[in-house]
Amino acid sequence: MSTEFSSPELPAKGIIEPLGDEDRQILSSYGEFRPVHERQVLIEEGHQQDSLYFVISGSLHATTMRGGRQVLLGKITVGETIGEINIFHPGLASATVTAVEFSQVWRIDRGSLEDFMNVSPMPAAHLLIGIASTLSRRLRDTNEKVATMGQILNAGLS
Repeated sequence: MSTEFSSPELPAKGIIEPLGDEDRQILSSYGEFRPVHERQVLIEEGHQQDSLYFVISGSLHATTMRGGRQVLLGKITVGETIGEINIFHPGLASATVTAVEFSQVWRIDRGSLEDFMNVSPMPAAHLLIGIASTLSRRLRDTNEKVATMGQILNAGLS
């Protein structure tokens, strides 16, 4: 993993872990590396969002506004991704993502991902499986939270 932003590279972590060194190098050329400074907003809730981000270093927070209050949805750290839904279904961002400390991210848009898929179908298949696994895990977590909230509400109505 690169520790200097002057020579960034995609680390073998998270959804990119199954890819070999050469495949990670090829993939990296389809996106762009970006520094995100402390307290800098990477994605803003309610704004158009069509990219997938991969966290190379640092940490970020995903938050949303509910009832006029900022609610922390989660912490995003090295090897994790942001924007999985919007890479497949572009739309408005459902959360704001802000750097907690200086971070490095790699960004790819849908068109560039499709180009990578056409040139490198097997590595792209591994990448897509990783994205699908991330989405599935997050959906299961959300379902569990909704079920728990339903139990709490039902217990209060009894």
